[in-house]
Amino acid sequence: MITRIDLRGRALDTSQADPRVLVPRAELDVEAALAVVRPIVEDVHHRGEAALIDYAAKFDGVELARVRVPSSALAEALERLDPQVRAALQESIRRARKVHRDQRREERTTQVVAGGTVTERWVPVDRVGLYVPGGRAVYPSSVVMNVVPAQEAGVGSLAVASPPQKEFGGLPHPTILAACALLGVDEVYAAGGAQAVAMFAYGYQGQDQDQDQDQDQDQDQDQDQGQAGETGCRRADLVTGPGNIYVAAAKRLLKGVIGIDAEAGPTEIMVVADATADPGLVAADLISQAEHDPLAAAVLVTDSEPLAEAVVPELETRVAATKHAERIRESLGGRQSAIVLVDDIAAALIVANGYAAEHLEIQTRDAAADAAKVRNAGAVFVGSFAPVSLGDYLAGSNHVLPTGGCACHSSGLSVQSFLRGIHVVDYTREALAEASDLVVALANAEDLPAHGEAVTARFEDRG
Repeated sequence: MITRIDLRGRALDTSQADPRVLVPRAELDVEAALAVVRPIVEDVHHRGEAALIDYAAKFDGVELARVRVPSSALAEALERLDPQVRAALQESIRRARKVHRDQRREERTTQVVAGGTVTERWVPVDRVGLYVPGGRAVYPSSVVMNVVPAQEAGVGSLAVASPPQKEFGGLPHPTILAACALLGVDEVYAAGGAQAVAMFAYGYQGQDQDQDQDQDQDQDQDQDQGQAGETGCRRADLVTGPGNIYVAAAKRLLKGVIGIDAEAGPTEIMVVADATADPGLVAADLISQAEHDPLAAAVLVTDSEPLAEAVVPELETRVAATKHAERIRESLGGRQSAIVLVDDIAAALIVANGYAAEHLEIQTRDAAADAAKVRNAGAVFVGSFAPVSLGDYLAGSNHVLPTGGCACHSSGLSVQSFLRGIHVVDYTREALAEASDLVVALANAEDLPAHGEAVTARFEDRG
């Protein structure tokens, strides 16, 4: 069911070793997907809502009159939400707010010299588009994880997009709508995939607006100005949220037109464990992420061969008994999933830091101490009672995390994702005069004399 990789006896900490290639990942060709999404993106750019409606029919099998979800549907979804699910979502929101509220940076002013200060202000983006996937599963938790940090950052305008569902009359899943209503988000669109990202990048006017205008000229001009009527969608400054390969490709294509959080790939879990770990719990945690997608990665790294042997029958038993057994077997049997044997936990941590997992569990005798040695991970889960599933829903942490090894240079979604740092420079005449000669010297060294002249001009006697 799952591959075994034996790294025992190998020098993993030498300059010649590259720990990034010790464990393979699923093959994901975002570049190839660009060819698919490019015409979709251009079509949405030029035809707006009409294109979105056509793609809903083509990809989702639904006929839409409007892409924006009516407020009555949001209210109805919340009213019909199962009380237990509602209570769970409310607690998830409460915990996420508590964690994300503490992430907000404060303005700081540094006095560089007498009369010269630099202040760093943290300003939220004006408008964000939040994408919530809706393929094999339903993700109200992703609504929480996207909306809460944006709200805590102070973003003034939030819009959510999620694919239309045929069984719900072309609306996104009602649990998605209910989560939006709980969070006070009333701007929701039934749009999925690359077309949703394009919608946020360019915006669109409602079809009942300016019908006599030329669609290829006047509509583009209005969109570029970020204008749309009540039935349209204003362009956003930033789009966040996970999605499939076509969402990732659209983000890559439109980066620069719109800000992006990351190009999310298939989910992944790595468990670092020693002989003290419970093989049943390890197997359950590997399965929990394999449940997402046939390309999901589930990796155990251990120095205990008995643990490795014990996990395999646990996997067999638990997979056979769970709902999405076929999908999980495909994930566990893929090249991206493995049981990796190493000499000791120090070697396991070298593998973990090289792999830079989206989710990293530490189930060892000294779990807290070992977790402190982790440098590369989207999120770290310490000990037997902090499974990834807790982080998915109720830990208070964010579950929108870097995948594909990007945790070695990128962070998960947070309040900071929605803030921009702006430096405010304030110098007196005397402070500028003191720096004048040095500015001129550096400007001349770069062969940009007009830079220096812009300083010296302020001290010229112009009669």
